[in-house]
Amino acid sequence: MKRSMYSLILTDDIIQAIDCLASKQGTSRSNYINQILANHICFVTPEQRMQQFFTCLIDQMERMQGIFRIQEQGSNAILSIFGTVQYRYRPNIRYQIELIREMQNEIVGQLKISCRTQSKTLLSAMNDFFQFWIQLEQREDPTDMRVEELYTVRNGRMTRLMLQRGMTDDTVLGEAVGAYIQMFHSILQSYFIGLQNEIPDFILRHTLTMQYRAMLSQQIQHL
Repeated sequence: MKRSMYSLILTDDIIQAIDCLASKQGTSRSNYINQILANHICFVTPEQRMQQFFTCLIDQMERMQGIFRIQEQGSNAILSIFGTVQYRYRPNIRYQIELIREMQNEIVGQLKISCRTQSKTLLSAMNDFFQFWIQLEQREDPTDMRVEELYTVRNGRMTRLMLQRGMTDDTVLGEAVGAYIQMFHSILQSYFIGLQNEIPDFILRHTLTMQYRAMLSQQIQHL
């Protein structure tokens, strides 16, 4: 959505009040005035759409009874979610959601998944899981394989594009992203438990595939 500069003549007292309210919401004067005008004419701004998306996502993750921790990034378009896995020092897994401001095309943003560790062993295990996950999705749910560069794996981090998949309601989209993160984290947890118990690789992969199929069948809509 294009933005342009306009000149307005307003009283100083109103501007002071606007600046105070904008500061409380952590936004700029221009953006706050833009939101006020949008509300007045019943127009949904990109910022409001992103807020609706994240509100739904946060509510969903907070219902997981302490499994995930939310960290807001001071941006309308970015949110980080942390979850731990039961592996040695219980490393943190970071799920960072970055939305495209417009959210109108098929690609609405990207999900970055990374492990906060310096352990080469753990990073290697994460990279192995990322490759397994990509192959799993390509085989079990190939709907999105037409999208170029759907995945990127580099240095212990996987980036996956987030797609509309026909979901025009931002709350439904937020729920779909939340369900995807929950599924990924649950299967990642099972993966690390399997590694610690020294389960043979082919048995572990089969078990994770069965878990993925069961969880996927319970989701009406997903990424």
